[in-house]
Amino acid sequence: MHVIATAAPDHDSPLAIDRGALLAILLAILLAVLDYAVANIALPTIGADLHASASVSIWVVNAYQLVNCMLLLPLAAVAERIGAKKVCLGGLTVLMGGSLLCALSHHIVTLAFARGVQGAGGAAIMAVNTALIRMVCPPARLGHCLALNSLTTALSVALGPSVAAAILYCTGSWRWLFLFNLPAGALVFALCKARLPATPPVQRLIDPLSILLNMAAFCLILTGSDFLARNEWASGGALLVLLGATAGGLLLARQKDHATPLMPVDLLARPAFSIGAATCFLGYTAANFFMISIPFSLTGLFGRSPVTTGLLITAWPASMVAMGPLVGWLSDRVPAGTLSSIGLAINGFGFLMVRMTPLDAGDFDIMWRFALAGVGFAMFVSPNNRAIVLAAPHDRSASASGMIALSRIMGQTCGATLVAMIMARVADRPTLLCLDYAVAVAWAAALLSLSRKITRRPTCSFPAA
Repeated sequence: MHVIATAAPDHDSPLAIDRGALLAILLAILLAVLDYAVANIALPTIGADLHASASVSIWVVNAYQLVNCMLLLPLAAVAERIGAKKVCLGGLTVLMGGSLLCALSHHIVTLAFARGVQGAGGAAIMAVNTALIRMVCPPARLGHCLALNSLTTALSVALGPSVAAAILYCTGSWRWLFLFNLPAGALVFALCKARLPATPPVQRLIDPLSILLNMAAFCLILTGSDFLARNEWASGGALLVLLGATAGGLLLARQKDHATPLMPVDLLARPAFSIGAATCFLGYTAANFFMISIPFSLTGLFGRSPVTTGLLITAWPASMVAMGPLVGWLSDRVPAGTLSSIGLAINGFGFLMVRMTPLDAGDFDIMWRFALAGVGFAMFVSPNNRAIVLAAPHDRSASASGMIALSRIMGQTCGATLVAMIMARVADRPTLLCLDYAVAVAWAAALLSLSRKITRRPTCSFPAA
């Protein structure tokens, strides 16, 4: 079985970065994250226009995320066969096609289907973005480039509500949220086609049954968890989760003897890789305990308006953006086991400070606590991603990239699901309990990250995991 040999950047200097290619990658990420984020703010408007209830309208968001999770690993495997550039360009094409379908939709079911198409395009971009960054950045500057990747994602999240509000204000129609992707996507596509490095096609067998088992596992587990979280059809939700876990078990059993498996069990057998992936999952779980519950705390406990709530929460991504250059510099000099652990410890301490905020606190007293948590999160993400990437050989970069994206999305989904369960079942100040869990999970992730100091085996001259 043959696998792709991901080319290293061809530069005269070992510290040189292909800036044009890096810009193309970052713009593709910006478009994919914005595409997910802008729909959230328009959900009430979309539901009213298409005569759909709030519980049905939420599938405009859920369909995107569900398809995204189902396709991340299969598309990463395809990228190792045909090349990351082709998968990225295909993802941009599908994303634009899905955007056009969204704009033309006149029923909530059609819109949810079109959002699923967008989710497939976004999955293709997110499955290969880290692999592409590894191709255009030398190892000694990888931490810097991955920090720019994290900064771009944080900036996209921060800009999402503002971009959506501006488009709605200027056009008066939610359909332009999706039509906007057509010219923007065409520009990014042209830049990626011109600047991204090509990789030659190779022979690699892709097992269709493994792909079906992978898709079934994530679809059933996520759908069942949604039913359980909302306390609707609990027995059916539990059955779906059980069936999904069974499909996942069959997938692992089928994949264990593969040289380059769809589910990267070969990479997960490496302590540096598995610890990094688990730390990523826990870090994003903790973050969503905070991010999903805090708007309810600000409006319900602190008496802030929705507009003020949005402005206060901006302190989180803004602090991540501000920390980006410093984190990039540190990532190439400080081992991930140290830097990520410190970041997660600060992140958990920030959540603790939020938990202890007086109910009569002013806006600044709230924002500095959010910013502190954001600083810690920024210090965790980039070095941890760098450790995961460097733990995989070059010919498995796409699988490593897909696993990073999957760990992130599953962590976010797990956090959101647990918040929904707590909100549905705890009557007395459930949002404060969510913050307690955020602190505990962040500090547990810090301890897990620190365990890399015990298991790591330096194999190169620049900081290892």
